[in-house]
Amino acid sequence: MNRIKIMVNGLPGNMAANVVKHALEDDRFELIPQSLTGPEITDTETVIDSVSIGLIQPEDREEAILAIKDTEAPFLSVDYTHPSAVNSNADFYCRHGLHFVMGTTGGERRSLEERIRTSSAAAVIAPNMATQIVGFQAMMEYAAQTFPDLFKGYTLQIKESHQHGKADTSGTAKAMVGYFNRLGLSFSEADITKERDSNVQKNVWGIPEAYLGGHGWHTYRLDSGDKTVRFEFIHNVNGRDVYAQGTLDALIFLAKKVENGARGNAFSMIDVLKGV
Repeated sequence: MNRIKIMVNGLPGNMAANVVKHALEDDRFELIPQSLTGPEITDTETVIDSVSIGLIQPEDREEAILAIKDTEAPFLSVDYTHPSAVNSNADFYCRHGLHFVMGTTGGERRSLEERIRTSSAAAVIAPNMATQIVGFQAMMEYAAQTFPDLFKGYTLQIKESHQHGKADTSGTAKAMVGYFNRLGLSFSEADITKERDSNVQKNVWGIPEAYLGGHGWHTYRLDSGDKTVRFEFIHNVNGRDVYAQGTLDALIFLAKKVENGARGNAFSMIDVLKGV
C-alpha cells in the first residue's frame, strides 16, 4: 500500500497534536499541512516537530476543503475536535465525501452513524481509540451477550478521571454502562462519578503530577447485595500515546476498506481490532 495521506483536524488541540507527532514518525503516513480548527482559535498556524500546519477557521472551511481536495485527494481525515462539533463535523465530511476517523466523544451517536450510512463516506468512529481498552470492551460485550444477568442483585459504581480540559463524561465509561446493565445491573450514565479537579486527582486518586494534563483513569466496582463479594475492573492510562497509536491503526484499517470499495460504512474500533 502507498503512503496514506491524512489531514488531522482539531489542532492545536492536544489529542490532534499527538496524532500528528506519531504520524510524522511513521513512514506509512503523509501529512497534509492544514487543519480545520475551532472558532475560539485565533492563530493561523501551529508548529509540530518543525512542521508548520495552517489552521482553517470554520467560516473558511467550505472553500478551503475544495482547494485541498483539488490538490491533495485522495486522503483520510482525522477528527479530534470539541464534543459539541461532532455531528456538524461528520455532516461536513459526509457532504464532501471525505472518509474519516473520529475519536472525539460526545454528539448524538445514532444520527451520526445514520448520516454516514446515507453518504459516500466511510468512517471509523469510537469513544476510545486505545486498542487494549477496546479489547476489554469487546470482552464485556461478549459477556453481556453470553451471560445476561450474571451480576443481577449487585450494585455498581463507576468512577472516571480525565484532565480538566475534557468537557464531557468519558465515552468509554458510558459505553460500559450498557454492558453492565445487560449483565443484570440497573445503572444510569448520570450516576458516573466524573473527576476533573487536579488537586483531587493528585492527592486522592494518586495520579502522577506529570499526567494531570492528560490521563484517563477508570474504575468499575461491583458489590453483591450482602456486600460479601466484590469485583473491580480498572484501566488507567497516563498520557495520550496509546490513543494516537490506535488512531493510526484505525487509519490503516480504513484505508484498506476504502481501497476495497467501502462507502457509507460506520466502522467501530472493535471492527478495527477484528480486522473485519
